[in-house]
Amino acid sequence: PLAASQPRGLKDIPDPSPEVQKAGFVVPEGFEISLFASEPMLQKPVQINWDSEGRLWVVCSSTYPHIKPGESTADRLVVLEDTNKDGKADKSTVFADDLFIPTAVIPGDGGAYVANSTELIFLKDTNGDLKADERTILLSGFGTEDTHHLLHTLRRGPEGLLHFQQSIYIHSHIETPYGIRRLMGGGIWEYRPETKRLEIISKGLINPWGFEFDRWGQSFATGGAGSEGINFIFPGTVFATSPGAKRIQRGLNPGQPKHCGLEIIEDPHFPEDWQGSLITCDFRGNRINRFKLNETGSGYTSTQQPDVLASNHRAFRPIDVRVGPDGALYIADWYNPIIQHGEVDFRDERRDHVHGRIWRLTAKGRPLSESPNFAKATVPELLEQLKSDRRWNRHFAKQELRARGAAQVTAALDEWTSKLAKEDAGYAHHLLEASWAREGVNAFSPKLWRELWAAGDHRVKGAVPSLERAAGRDQGSGVSRHGRSRSGPPLGAGRAR
Repeated sequence: PLAASQPRGLKDIPDPSPEVQKAGFVVPEGFEISLFASEPMLQKPVQINWDSEGRLWVVCSSTYPHIKPGESTADRLVVLEDTNKDGKADKSTVFADDLFIPTAVIPGDGGAYVANSTELIFLKDTNGDLKADERTILLSGFGTEDTHHLLHTLRRGPEGLLHFQQSIYIHSHIETPYGIRRLMGGGIWEYRPETKRLEIISKGLINPWGFEFDRWGQSFATGGAGSEGINFIFPGTVFATSPGAKRIQRGLNPGQPKHCGLEIIEDPHFPEDWQGSLITCDFRGNRINRFKLNETGSGYTSTQQPDVLASNHRAFRPIDVRVGPDGALYIADWYNPIIQHGEVDFRDERRDHVHGRIWRLTAKGRPLSESPNFAKATVPELLEQLKSDRRWNRHFAKQELRARGAAQVTAALDEWTSKLAKEDAGYAHHLLEASWAREGVNAFSPKLWRELWAAGDHRVKGAVPSLERAAGRDQGSGVSRHGRSRSGPPLGAGRAR
């Protein structure tokens, strides 16, 4: 997201004051924006992700776009907290301060996964002081030919798998227990930390910098150079610029701006007509876009809605968006009057290496959401959260169930599933959430798979291949890697696969 066209002759560097920047926002009627955090609490935020305790994890790189000869790197991972719940961060903790152009972070498993240039690493806090004291290289060999195409954008799938992206000029050769995995160009990776299995689920997209799953497990991506808006991702898809591609998938919004980051609104704090919207950042145009999806045939159409936010401040550079524990939308602002990567000299004096903000967008007159205490909840209480209309609640309930492990979860999960009322309008989705929760503890259930198929909802059937893939059932279990059973119904019936 850090490369884009801007006038080379830019001379009017805007005032960096947060108050001046805030005054330049154009906010839709019925919404308001406030500052959640700024320097010195953080500098140059690249990606953000929340943990179940409502803390915001931010990777920051003042080193980008390159390290100068003789300098040492001091890029950081910081954790922001709003301890008094007033909508503004009041505590910033440096979890790690010896990173080198980190481009992604996601907390979990007692620490945080971080994309650190050529490596995916795990930083662990062993004594509870919110500081990393162990570092493990999980994967290495990702390309480093271009620092704004590095490994980036960590997201969890609905079953707990990790996903991340790389871009066009990167050539990766990764040694894994399952053999060497190579990706020569852009694409999307999928990784299960427990087994160290790494796979490619999609190729191309030039400079993909956004990835997310919807309520039914379908995935979408945005690109910082493709100019095609929202892209529908399913296993095996190939997009523009993938080397040797004979056939490519196109985006859903040809001619749209370059985008970075992706979030899906599913929270009662936002109005009804926002539910299911895809939110992404037009970092070049100093604004945030919203799109609505509609099913059509075996795919989707995507329609652009009025902007979520716009700014006349030239240094506003939104590059990631996430819904927070209170239902508000939090925006990572890279803050830079210029963001060119290769078009402008790396040492151009106009480059900003100091500032960075997190903004908070809320809906006026609508109650904020509440986040449960997942760590203190019982297994039955966590299972009930799988019925929640809040994406946040379902996501972190599954993450906590995953942390508890199969021994504590599987029997309770099967009992909970058996008591679901089939006449309930949400039955099919509850069943799907239960299936994802089971995969999260590495306990695939053929019985539950058959119940999912029998539910008769095409959206559930479309999610079944990802469940099979997550379980590793594509190896010797009668299911091909193309999402079709060798005996029985097609796993992806009702959706494009």
